[in-house]
Amino acid sequence: MKLKNDPLLSRKTIRKYSDKEVSDADLNYILDAAIRTSTTGNMQVYSIIVTRESGMKARLAPAHFNQKMVTEAPVMLTFCADFNRFSKWCRLREAEPGYGNFLSFMTAAIDALLAAQTACIAAESKGMGICYLGTTTYMADKIIEILNLPRGVVPVTAITLGWPAEDTEQVDRLPVAAVVHNERYHDYDEAAIDLYYRGKESRDDSIRFIAENGKKTLAQVFTDVRYKKADNIHFSESFLEVLRKQGFMGQKEG
Repeated sequence: MKLKNDPLLSRKTIRKYSDKEVSDADLNYILDAAIRTSTTGNMQVYSIIVTRESGMKARLAPAHFNQKMVTEAPVMLTFCADFNRFSKWCRLREAEPGYGNFLSFMTAAIDALLAAQTACIAAESKGMGICYLGTTTYMADKIIEILNLPRGVVPVTAITLGWPAEDTEQVDRLPVAAVVHNERYHDYDEAAIDLYYRGKESRDDSIRFIAENGKKTLAQVFTDVRYKKADNIHFSESFLEVLRKQGFMGQKEG
């Protein structure tokens, strides 16, 4: 049963924020919570860049497709996979790191994403709103330059946070039965796909999206408009180049 005031079950994405500042105490609470997150081997191979200055937000905005919330939110947090710090510690302690590879990037990226989600939950527990920025990996090379990220550090996600200036509707989600598999994976037949996506496809906003984009189905809005194959290939190639430059593709470590 969904509880109206349950912060996890009633959460919403917030893109408009009031001009009320996030206090140092509240921000420190969020960051303290984030660094208590589960982490691979207790290595904590991630870093969090806090952006509060208007000038820095303005510099970052183009890398996030100039979404207004980047400059309007009082706080922006960029979460980075970071083996730079851990590798330096290893070398200073007469240990040779071996983390210039894709698996290590995945380890650090997972650590960073876990910390990001904990930060979001902490912020929302205080009554704040958050929004994830998927543009972070699209424009990782620009963000690296702006935030002065050294080799071994790659941004994987960012969030805006602050006090909500809007009360949005919850975004729809697939039913639990669509994503949870008991004991082993159970593949989907056509009847299951029809059942699980029926609610999403029948929503008024979905029907509107289909009409506005001149498509026949909601799936076509995703494949032809929102997340196109050509864009996916382009950003995949650019992100792989970022991983190469930052030392995560098996090159000799610097």
